[in-house]
Amino acid sequence: MNSKITTLLFDLDGTLINTNELIVASFLDTLNHYYPDRYKREDVIPFNGPPLHETFHSIDPERTEEMVKHYRKHNLEHHDLLVTEFDEVYDTLKTLKESGYKLAIVSTKIHAVVMKGLRLMKLDEFFEVIITLDHVEKAKPDPEPVQRALALLGSSPEEAIMIGDNYHDILSGQNAGTKTAGVAWSAKGREHLEQYNPDYILEKMSDLITILEG
Repeated sequence: MNSKITTLLFDLDGTLINTNELIVASFLDTLNHYYPDRYKREDVIPFNGPPLHETFHSIDPERTEEMVKHYRKHNLEHHDLLVTEFDEVYDTLKTLKESGYKLAIVSTKIHAVVMKGLRLMKLDEFFEVIITLDHVEKAKPDPEPVQRALALLGSSPEEAIMIGDNYHDILSGQNAGTKTAGVAWSAKGREHLEQYNPDYILEKMSDLITILEG
């Protein structure tokens, strides 16, 4: 495989595990609790990606903490029921790990929930480093989470790819100096990600192996 790239940094939600329905359901449950019948599915899709505090603060600064707690309660209670796997993810990660690549998670979620998702899908064994909202001062798209993961892995930006389903992932990688890859199965759509000029677009997770072999 490509000797120039040694390190692969992955977002979790919407990239490695399908939490789209869980996220939509949690936002709708929260927002319709505070603002009955005001929000529909299409209204909350854009909220997928940024940290919860950022999203809820933009909606209701005075009740941000309360709304975050409501969201997280719903999210945890329905997590295992609504989270599903994406095709080819497990096998691709297994191949990459066995081929000697260094793998990390870089997420805007809190650590406990990230681990819950990884363990549910049996992906936790593949990752040496897991960077979550608990570990940084500034979340993606700031470069800090990516830089922290690289430092812990002993990797340089030039030998890494940041892979994600959201523009925050692409910008965070670009800001840190890595290559970037967007996933075409993003809930926001391929065209949305292409606006941010990732180096690659993955139609399926195994495309990553093809890129690395090239």
